[in-house]
Amino acid sequence: MDQINLLTESYDWLAAAFGILVLTGVVRYIASRSLAKVQRRADETVNVWDDALVAAIRRPLNLGIWILGISFAIDSMGLEAQAEIFTLTNQARDVAVVWLLIWFAIGFTENVERGFVEGKHGDRVDATTAAAVAKLLRASIIISGALMALQTFGFSISGVLALGGVSGIAIGFAARSLLANFFGALMIFLDRPFSVGDWIRSPDRSIEGTVEFIGWRVTLIRTFDQRPLYVPNSVFTEVSVENPSRMKNRRIFETFGIRYDDLPHMRSIVADVHAMLAAHEDIAKDRTLMVNFVTFGASSLDFFVYTFTKTTDWATFHQVKQDVLLRIADIVAAHGAEFAFPTQTLHVHTPEALQEMAQEQQASRQDTD
Repeated sequence: MDQINLLTESYDWLAAAFGILVLTGVVRYIASRSLAKVQRRADETVNVWDDALVAAIRRPLNLGIWILGISFAIDSMGLEAQAEIFTLTNQARDVAVVWLLIWFAIGFTENVERGFVEGKHGDRVDATTAAAVAKLLRASIIISGALMALQTFGFSISGVLALGGVSGIAIGFAARSLLANFFGALMIFLDRPFSVGDWIRSPDRSIEGTVEFIGWRVTLIRTFDQRPLYVPNSVFTEVSVENPSRMKNRRIFETFGIRYDDLPHMRSIVADVHAMLAAHEDIAKDRTLMVNFVTFGASSLDFFVYTFTKTTDWATFHQVKQDVLLRIADIVAAHGAEFAFPTQTLHVHTPEALQEMAQEQQASRQDTD
């Protein structure tokens, strides 16, 4: 019995550690079932916050339960006296908790950003604004977590901040372009001259395409031939940017020429074209609409059409423009007129006419003499 009692006392730590691990598994199972119920309740709501919270906490919570259970099991074994590495168990546990909190917070901000951008619950917001706020929050979370981890290992946060301030001055001089790009990105997020998905172009630079990503250093623009164009953000503080995606209408501005023989029909053609555009279902009625005879051309009588479509979509605009042009062609044909094209008129004299002209010129010279 004495030997059995001695053996039992020797392995008490093993039983305690095993019991803690079993309890950890039970807590892990209960937490998973509880989260599953909470997830079902969250799916029934109409906001993004609870969905983002449950999705972000699931994996960090499950891993955190095991980390805490294993660390407490190690503490129950009393292994500090046998190996020096086990004296760091408490610090390792604290760092792991900080890391799990950072993981959860970053995941939560990413899920909220994705939910608002995709508009899953009717709360759709601008993608650029959501990305800017989320990036700032994630940067703050990472910096705060790093400072907490340093404090766990005994570093003075005030000393780290002071060193960071001194180092920041040197880094600022060495990385001026990086800072310029950072503040350029900040101005994009604040002024919002364009957003992800917009078609932009710059008359000052060879920049044109669709914005795919706005980062802290560069903006990714996909050109129309599908090439990626990486533009440093500092460029947008120095050049003018045109954003055709924010147009309210698209313009149709065309000049048409008819033959000089059709001059009597010009007034009625212009009037009919104007009436057609005024009644067209895809032409904006609140914008300028002009159809006027404008000039006597070298080989045509020209009138112009100046109007705006309701749509701003590129493909739809061309369909509307095609319909307008075909209707104008029908109007011109209905009046018996034709579109003009460059022509030349040649006057050919007969031999008799040439002989008569020569005689007239000779008589004119004799009269002069």
